[in-house]
Amino acid sequence: MSAAILAFLVMLNPFALFLYLKPLMRDLSDREFFSVFLRASLISFCIYLVFVLFGNFIFARVFRISFESFRIFGGIILFSLAYMFIVRGRKAFIQTKGDLHDMASEIALPFMVGAGTISLSILLGEQLPMPYGVLALTLIMIINFIIVLGLKEMRSRIKVHKFRVAFDKNMEILLRINGFFVGAIGIDMIANGIRNMFLL
Repeated sequence: MSAAILAFLVMLNPFALFLYLKPLMRDLSDREFFSVFLRASLISFCIYLVFVLFGNFIFARVFRISFESFRIFGGIILFSLAYMFIVRGRKAFIQTKGDLHDMASEIALPFMVGAGTISLSILLGEQLPMPYGVLALTLIMIINFIIVLGLKEMRSRIKVHKFRVAFDKNMEILLRINGFFVGAIGIDMIANGIRNMFLL
């Protein structure tokens, strides 16, 4: 279960989320940001939970498409995102704009929920018995939430401007390093999807 949690956290990428959410951290009060990010996390959790519990049924019975096709597509998306992380860093992200009540869904989709994380949600439901899959998903979302808020708190405690700049640059380095792991996960998903399609 620990390997599945780690892979999902790498994919969810709390360091990238921290960089992406910096404009909101600057523009919102601590209480407003906490509320928005909590709602975004709950929306993401509910979407993931649906695919952990019913992912195979949704693909096989509702959409009538092979999960392997979605796995390959998700791998391609992940590889593309990883390329942007590595080459462009935080410039790969757009800034969230709009009403405060809409920000939670804008954060959840597509930056917390995407083809890659949905694929991992389905795999989580396949690899682990139902109670453990739900428990693993709960731990993933809690850990991600704590990491992002912890990074925010660490940055807010840095009073010297040049140290804040150094902190942000280190986060961007972590983002780029994480891109290599995300890219590897994407290639692995593509390879497994192609192999499984030939084995069917």
